Amino acid sequence: MPGRPSRPELLQGTLDLLILRTLLPGRNHGHAIARHIRRTSEDLLQVESGSLYPALHRLEAKGWIDASWDLSEMGKRARYYRLTPAGRKHLAAERSKWEALARAIGLVLNPAEQEGQ
Repeated sequence: MPGRPSRPELLQGTLDLLILRTLLPGRNHGHAIARHIRRTSEDLLQVESGSLYPALHRLEAKGWIDASWDLSEMGKRARYYRLTPAGRKHLAAERSKWEALARAIGLVLNPAEQEGQ
């Protein structure tokens, strides 16, 4: 599409943060997690299965999410993931770090706001 920015590459660790944030309101299955990230990023971030499922397994191994089998809205068996209390705590800490980093990068990219003072 003309005028549309190219899809950015996710920084290492960012996918984990996006998954944890996606699970904050409640449990969901992998396909819905990927769809939510794509939709809320206005189609700029597209998470492929080859990245999503290893990340989900890694988050589960760290104790930040739990997983269980259930039927999806389509009546198919699906693995549902939910945030654990440790995952909520980790999300809060990582979100704070990410916001500070984004602010710092913004200051460097837009120095005119600082230079005009």
